[in-house]
Amino acid sequence: MAANSFMVPLGTPAPAFDLTAINGGSVSLEDLKGSPATLVIFLSNHCPYVRHIEKGLAALAADYGARVSIVAICSNDSVNYPDDDPTHLAEQAARAGFAFPYLLDETQEVAKAYRAACTPDFFLYDGQFRLVYRGEFDGARPGNSVPVTGGSLRAAIDAVLEGRPVGEEQRPSLGCGIKWKPGNAPA
Repeated sequence: MAANSFMVPLGTPAPAFDLTAINGGSVSLEDLKGSPATLVIFLSNHCPYVRHIEKGLAALAADYGARVSIVAICSNDSVNYPDDDPTHLAEQAARAGFAFPYLLDETQEVAKAYRAACTPDFFLYDGQFRLVYRGEFDGARPGNSVPVTGGSLRAAIDAVLEGRPVGEEQRPSLGCGIKWKPGNAPA
């Protein structure tokens, strides 16, 4: 069932995290310091909304990765949704061409802290880790004829990199709801 992002208030500070990457090692929010912008993306492998944009997301990361810190996080319950286990996430990263760290939120506490609701769910922060954009990648959805360009997110990143404010009129992301472990869904 499709879910919209929560549209967390702009200006909200990025919650700290320190998570294991699918290929080993770990990445923390502190590791991303020093960029003019940081993009935190909640993804999954099994979701058709993510699959629809994943090559476009890899292209966006290739275009901006040298100037913007980018990480993806999978918070889904991989026991009940085994397509989102580390092996399948690694296959997804290879298939899509993701060149950014893909992290595992096995406790789902990071998703709760960010108020992530769906996959994909995008959170763009300025150089001080203040939220400046949360919303859609673009207007493309499975089954519509809108091309996957990342236009909405690209416009927000460009604004941050150019020192301009990001417009406050932002459309929520739409995707598959986070697959919470039994009894772990946020209240």
